[in-house]
Amino acid sequence: MKINIDPYAGFCFGVTKVVEMAEEILHREHHLYCLGDIVHNAKEIERLKNLGLEIISNDQFLKLSSCKVLIRAHGEPPETYQHALNNNIEIVDGTCPIVLKLQSKIEKDYTENYSTRAQIVIYGRKDHAEVRGLAGQTGNNCIIVESLRDLDKIDYHRPVFLYAQTTMNPGNFEKIISVINKRIAEEGMATRTMKCTNSICGQVSGRIPRLKKFCLDNDVIIFGSSKKSSNGRLLFQQCRNVNERSYFVSEISEIDPEWLRNALMVGITGATSTPRWFLEEIALFLRRQLK
Repeated sequence: MKINIDPYAGFCFGVTKVVEMAEEILHREHHLYCLGDIVHNAKEIERLKNLGLEIISNDQFLKLSSCKVLIRAHGEPPETYQHALNNNIEIVDGTCPIVLKLQSKIEKDYTENYSTRAQIVIYGRKDHAEVRGLAGQTGNNCIIVESLRDLDKIDYHRPVFLYAQTTMNPGNFEKIISVINKRIAEEGMATRTMKCTNSICGQVSGRIPRLKKFCLDNDVIIFGSSKKSSNGRLLFQQCRNVNERSYFVSEISEIDPEWLRNALMVGITGATSTPRWFLEEIALFLRRQLK
């Protein structure tokens, strides 16, 4: 049996950046607050906690003053920065550059088009940290849609500015766009009343074709990811779509050796929030099973 680690798996650029920022400060100061989970991966969080990273909630953050706090790649709404300014908190901003650009775009479009009664519509998970940061650019005066069922929230007689959380499924986003355009036409409005910004991260959308090929090239797929990761759920579903012998694991102990029965090629991959070292630990475990 041959074991292959997906060459494109591992942290995306934004996660790599914020983890490196945290490591640099921790090696120097041995303690750092982080507002929310730095990455949706329990194994990586445990490693960084051992270096001195302290994960705090929003309620805990509001009680802090005169300290240093890391903002994770998902970004934060403006009120987070205002609280820091008012309470002598030094912000170490690890917001992903792609998310930061999207925040600026939404804030600009909202400010410039508010007088036209334009609606800011964000396709994403309403409880996701990134979406809270995006919505904050409008003072939460926006519409969040998680599925086609939520599209009734939109007033199709008013202009629509549509965006997507950066880790959403590109195919589902296309369906959202299509249905909105159809509803606009049914109401007799010009389709130009919708302006769409395809803000899905290229590292997510661009990875899907390569991931599918990797899954087809292997008999069995072991997909390592935290269950919290929306990106992990998205990419794992892509694996299952092309290879039904794909298995999701958050811990090595979850691997069932029976999954490998009659497999000649086993592929190991994961989410953009899965550290490379965890994939290598899975490979080491599988090789030991062969002895």
